Formats: sequence, structure tokens, C-alpha cells
Amino acid sequence: MSNKKKIINDPVFGFISVPNEFLFDILQHPYVQRLNRIRQLGLSYYVYPGATHTRFLHSLGAMHLMQEAVSVLRQKNVDISHSEGNAAMAAILLHDVGHGPFSHVLEHTLVSGISHEEISLMMMQTINREMHGALEGAIQIFKNEYPKHFLHQLVSSQLDVDRLDYLCRDSFFCGVNEGTVASARILKMLNVCDDKLVVEAKGIYSIEKFLVARRLMYWQVYLHKTSVAAEQLLIKILTRAKQLATEGEQLFASTALQYFLYNTITAEDFLWSEDALRQYALLDDSDILAAVKVWAEGKDVVLKMLCTAFMNRVLFKVKMLETPLQETERNNLIEQYRNKWNITSQEAEYFFSEHSSVTNTYSPQDDNIGILYNDGTIKDVAEASDMLNLQVLTKRVEKHYLFYYQLK
Repeated sequence: MSNKKKIINDPVFGFISVPNEFLFDILQHPYVQRLNRIRQLGLSYYVYPGATHTRFLHSLGAMHLMQEAVSVLRQKNVDISHSEGNAAMAAILLHDVGHGPFSHVLEHTLVSGISHEEISLMMMQTINREMHGALEGAIQIFKNEYPKHFLHQLVSSQLDVDRLDYLCRDSFFCGVNEGTVASARILKMLNVCDDKLVVEAKGIYSIEKFLVARRLMYWQVYLHKTSVAAEQLLIKILTRAKQLATEGEQLFASTALQYFLYNTITAEDFLWSEDALRQYALLDDSDILAAVKVWAEGKDVVLKMLCTAFMNRVLFKVKMLETPLQETERNNLIEQYRNKWNITSQEAEYFFSEHSSVTNTYSPQDDNIGILYNDGTIKDVAEASDMLNLQVLTKRVEKHYLFYYQLK
């Protein structure tokens, strides 16, 4: 008989446990094991070479933090049954199971009209059928349909264990100390009031640091212009490959990647065809990287140049834009690439792109972070905080870029 109560040495949180056979069986599912082959931060390793940790490791860490959060709340007499605790841990363990290779690249190229969150739910429902309905509670929590709303907040809100893990984990592997947050202290300060997750007043400074850290991590790591440049280059590669496949060009690709290159896959395909989800579940980073390496030796000039640039880290250059790219600038870029490589205007457009990065660190209009005082009153953290820059964090920040292949 195998021992399913495992202890795992996590570089961020130390020794963490898989508490029971139910969660161990979920961890062993092929959908979850696939996350071992997908990097958590996509192409951020082009900027931070240490950022090669996986989505599996993140999911495992988030499950650990959920276990800690449930334990803290029980100590404060919050009613969470054994099955509810298991359901919450299963929900967070599977929250990213539908992610494709390199974050959102597939959503912009080979799959249209469906998000990774929707695919995650489909995968959860598939696992649920295989486990004879054991994930019903987890799915209800994930969809915010479970009667105890605070359990969904632990999975998805502006202060959830998902964010607590990825801020700690990503800052650790990137070496960006500004992203470090006091996750243990924040968990100790959690409570529930009127079915809403709140933070006790003495934890407000940890929440302030959490929000500031999140802002710094977004602009320093997640939306770093060089990481986005690498992502835009990969999007152009897959878009060109898709175009060639549509025209009947035979390209090297794994079976799963061929499925998405040579078929137009939409949300309806996932809803009505088991094959779409099955092929998607076979895709990971290695499919894309192997294809790019082979395409760099191919016949198509555009695809060959883009793939060679990607392999050798000759990334798109970045220019900040105050206004959208003017028609004259656009035509000038196209003309330069046409003359340089004797390609068409349509082909020249693969060598540049416009992109906007948008974030607001905290939104009081969403499921806000409530601060609980000793007299029982609750204030939104943006109102309760005396930090001047916390009000700034509620503002939507948008930056516009031109990414382009620089001619020598």
C-alpha cells in the first residue's frame, strides 16, 4: 500500500504536507501534473533567470496557505467542517489547472473566446466525474455558489491565498525583495464577520505592505516591459505559424500543437467536443519551445527570423507611446521591413506590435479588504489606512508601448 500523506520540502514555506488521500489523488491527476511542465511566470526568465518555478509549485504553496488559513479561522470559532476545508484546499489546488503554456499567449493566438479560468472549471468538472462527485463542494466554492462566501474569498478576492503565495514565491525566485509579504502574519490576522473575510485591525500594516508589494511586483516583474516584449514576440510567432497552417503549409509540431494550429478552436469546441479539452491538456511549454526551435530552421522567412530572434533573445525593442501609433509611423516601419527583407506589407506587420499594460492594485468597488476593529466596526482598507500612497494604489494605471524588431 502506498503512503499518500506526503511531506514536501518547499523552498519558500519549508516542509508542507499533503494532509490526506483525497488531496493526494488530486495532485496525482494528469491535469495537475501537467502544471509541472508550465512555468509560473511564462517568459519572465528572460529578465529574471531564476524565474523558472512551475505552476505546480505555486498551486502546492497556495494549498498549504489555504490549510493554514482554515486552521486559523477554526481557532477563532469560524465554522468550517472537515469536508469544507478539503473542498477549499481542492479549489485552490485546481484554480490554475486550465493555464496554457506561457501564461496568456494561447488566448491571443491559438484558442479564441475562452479564458483559462473557464478551462480550469471544465477540467475540475472532468476530474469531478472521474472522482464520482467528490469535487462538488470545491467547484461550488470556485464558482462562488457555496453558501459560505468567505471560502470563495480565500480562493479568489483581493486578499486570497493565491496572491499571498505568488507574491512570496515570485519575489523569491526573481530575487525581487520588494515583493516579499508577511503571509504568515496576514493569515493570523484573518477573521470572518457576517460571512465576509476581514482582517483584524492590528494587521493593517501588513495589508498596506501587501498592497504596495503587489504594485511593485506588477510593474517590476509581471508587466516588465522586456517580459512583455518577449511575450509579444512569441504571440507573433504563433500567429504566423497559424497563418501558414491555414494556408496548408506543413509545420513541425507535437500532436496537441498541430490540433490547435490546423483547426479553429473556439469556446464551442471545448463545450461540445471532448477532444478539444483532451488536446489542450497535453499542451505545455515543451510543445511550444520544441516547435520554435525547429521553425527557426524552416523555409518561411518571417517565421524563421522571428523564431531565431526568440531563441537567441534578440527581443523586440520597446518604445513608450503617449498616443496610439500614427499612420505615418506605422507605414514607415512597414516600408523599412519590406525593403530590408523583400517581404510583403502583411508580412512586415509581424515585426512590430502595439500593446497596453493595465493594472489597478486595489479596487474598493470589488470584493474589498475590510479592516475589523475591536468595537465590531469594519472599514475598507483604503479608508482605514493613513498611508497617503494607498489612495494612489486605487487608481487605474495604463501604459502604452510599441514593440518592434530593430534593424541593424
